[in-house]
Amino acid sequence: MIKPENPLRGDYSQMRPDYTVDQQWERYTPEQHALYRRLFERQISKLPGYAVDEFIAGAQRLSSDGIPRFDDANEILARATGWQIVAVPGLVPDDVFFTHLAHRRFPVTVWLREPAEFDYIVEPDVFHDFFGHVPLLLNPVFADHLQEYGRGGLKAMGLDAVGFLARLYWYTVEFGLILTDKGLRTYGAGILSSGGEIIHCIDSPRPHRVKFDLMRVMQTEYRIDRYQDTYFVIDSYEQLFEETAPDFTPLYEKLKTLPAIDPSHVLPGDTLVSNVNPVDQRRQAA
Repeated sequence: MIKPENPLRGDYSQMRPDYTVDQQWERYTPEQHALYRRLFERQISKLPGYAVDEFIAGAQRLSSDGIPRFDDANEILARATGWQIVAVPGLVPDDVFFTHLAHRRFPVTVWLREPAEFDYIVEPDVFHDFFGHVPLLLNPVFADHLQEYGRGGLKAMGLDAVGFLARLYWYTVEFGLILTDKGLRTYGAGILSSGGEIIHCIDSPRPHRVKFDLMRVMQTEYRIDRYQDTYFVIDSYEQLFEETAPDFTPLYEKLKTLPAIDPSHVLPGDTLVSNVNPVDQRRQAA
């Protein structure tokens, strides 16, 4: 949903009206499969202690030798939650993105980054989209939340409020943290597909980790060119689903009267979350 300043990568010449294309898996080269394997092996090794358990299980369940075949993944998704992934040439317009989500379809980019972009890429590629997003579509509650987000996005477009909803997506689906009985973990695709931020978001003393508050999230600006200054922490996917279920119309009207919040700021009403394991916290308290 975040559009780069330069022209979009990807071949849009063969797309259908809904921006979907054929994956054409047979066109990927051995070198591209090898690069995807390197990316996968690098990230999967970083997940323990940083990613939520259900993401790790989902990533392993969907793993393949190289770039995955979307049709194979769709068989697994259909049985688990009724979701499907659809191949797209790259970033798509907001209305197209929301429509796909509202119908339980997640757009996944077909092109893969170049070797020189191994550690950082400006636009989401097939590795970011598939590895970062698809595993949690196997979780029923999170999958339902994402569908409702799509429906809410279509409504927000008619209320001139997509910017507020983009902040919600950024700080949850892309860069969200969750407090588990094992400690802080990440479920955000932007973090889970990153070589460095997956460690930074949990271990670094620099960022603020703030308890999730819907209005606070939708007021807060975000960074697209560096690690985040602030992460928002949910207690469960059920909390995320329930707190984002009500009609946002009155919230949008209020948000339009409020100033944006700098992501580096901590507010007096914020509840900060320690990155110490809950077991260690109990030991310290004793």
